[in-house]
Amino acid sequence: MNRYCHVLVFMPVILVSLMINAKQVKNPVWLHNWPDPTVWKADDGRYYCIATNPRRSLVSDDLFNWQMSDIAPIDINSWADISGISRNYWAPDVTTVNGKRLMYLTLYNSAEDSNIAVLQESAPCQFQFKGLVTRSRDTGIEDTIDPEVVTEPGTGKVWLFFGSIGGIHRIELTADGLSIKEGAKYEHVAGLTVHQCPDRSKVFEGSYLHWHKGYWYLFVSSGFFGNHTYQLQVGRSKELTGSFLNREGKPMTEGFATPVLHSEEEDNFFGPGHCGEIFTASDGNEYIFYHCHVRKSRRPEQRPMFMSRILWDKDEWPYVEGGKPE
Repeated sequence: MNRYCHVLVFMPVILVSLMINAKQVKNPVWLHNWPDPTVWKADDGRYYCIATNPRRSLVSDDLFNWQMSDIAPIDINSWADISGISRNYWAPDVTTVNGKRLMYLTLYNSAEDSNIAVLQESAPCQFQFKGLVTRSRDTGIEDTIDPEVVTEPGTGKVWLFFGSIGGIHRIELTADGLSIKEGAKYEHVAGLTVHQCPDRSKVFEGSYLHWHKGYWYLFVSSGFFGNHTYQLQVGRSKELTGSFLNREGKPMTEGFATPVLHSEEEDNFFGPGHCGEIFTASDGNEYIFYHCHVRKSRRPEQRPMFMSRILWDKDEWPYVEGGKPE
């Protein structure tokens, strides 16, 4: 009799624990086209998200449920400024540099004429064009796209990572994040060029950097974004300015990385990649945002927003259970 009493006493505790740790994600978390997402937590405590062609923004209280915000992320005058440079606005990155929230944005015309612009928050969750940070016409780096900006703890140095078919590069920015630091040098940090690897299996893009337990993790995407070959991979380094290696210790500069998310040709969810940030949600688990195709949809060419739980193995390498979007 006492044995059954113990079961009755502890069962509710077990059930509550399971409910807390088993938050179910219903993918896509945003059903409409939303490629290359970036997510940030605003001063009002809510989460906001923009994506390629950032004319609208999403808002969420819990990261799992999203709705369209009434805030236009770029002001009218800034649209006029950037439209004079390009009509293709790709892969934004929203981050905070020296106390100011900034948006970095690809302005693309061609591989040889691609630019990264910077905009600064001028009103809550709305950004104003401040200028161009780097241009492929000046550097010769093809596909100057997909910006990712991080501030190095301790030194306060600000670093821009960017690139695709011309390789992923790193360059130091000024302390305010608005321009290239005088005398800074562009360094190749990951991926082969498309001329070296036409099938793009070792060509990386969509950089995202995440600090975890003594390492900087460089998440990248490889393959062709329109089909199942697109996948999310990762390497790591103890220093932002160091060499990033895959699990086997092979350099990312030579096209080596460790898989995180992939798909097969017949999968309904295919081509996961170009991740956004990793956040700890209200259930205590870490989740990563990315885009992915849905084959059984009216518009399989579109890329809605997904999220998956990130786990860490005994050697502190990130992975998603099953290795595929669900």
